[in-house]
Amino acid sequence: MSDDGPLDHVNRNRDLWDGWAAEWFERGERAWAMDEACWGIHQIAESELGLLNSFSGGKIIELGCGTGYVSAWLARLGGDPVGVDNSLMQLSSAHQLQKRFDLYFPLIHADAENLPFVDESFDFAISEYGAAIWCDPYRWIPEVARVLRSGGRLVFLGNSTQIMLSVPDDDGPATTALQRPQFGMHRMEWDDDPGVEFHLSHGDRIKLLRANGFEIEDLIELYPSSGALESPYTFVTLDWARQWPAEEAWIARKV
Repeated sequence: MSDDGPLDHVNRNRDLWDGWAAEWFERGERAWAMDEACWGIHQIAESELGLLNSFSGGKIIELGCGTGYVSAWLARLGGDPVGVDNSLMQLSSAHQLQKRFDLYFPLIHADAENLPFVDESFDFAISEYGAAIWCDPYRWIPEVARVLRSGGRLVFLGNSTQIMLSVPDDDGPATTALQRPQFGMHRMEWDDDPGVEFHLSHGDRIKLLRANGFEIEDLIELYPSSGALESPYTFVTLDWARQWPAEEAWIARKV
């Protein structure tokens, strides 16, 4: 791990996802075709998880939309989404999938840490991974607070604090021993890819959300469903994920 510049992660992560985009197209296509939203690495159904229980339509911003499947799910539920992503190649995939499924909404090439929208433009903001782990929370959380209207909700899902303390620096899966301190966790880099991720402890996350006018309504720790299979993602095994949450979702309301 290192910290070699306050904003270098924006370009590094853009280059990373431009290079990865083709590998994620098929997964995006499968997600677009789903009749029900399914979340995270173990594809937990919305009817089981309830991340959208607070969703009631309106203007939506998806932060780090990738191939756009979350925005597509919300559009089918009656919402009016705008997808924002740092990668032009990911947005190209999203455009192709819009044509394939005949479902269209705006796709904007922008960084979630510097959104090109006026204050109080949206009723609902969401990020499944995307900005939730690839953008600096001390920059994207204030931005989403700025563009949300009073009473608007923010839902975001990413890796849990527990797993970020348990994964080794190489490509191995999470262990039963802590690999790094929780104190000071923020910017993280790995031996096996050039990207930059951001993860906070629960205490620091709560302080940040409250400082930006959010009331936390729920923190949902994700565990695989009873019939879940091993995930294609090698950083966690099914046995580990059944004992500790590999992912967590936050639901907050702007007050």
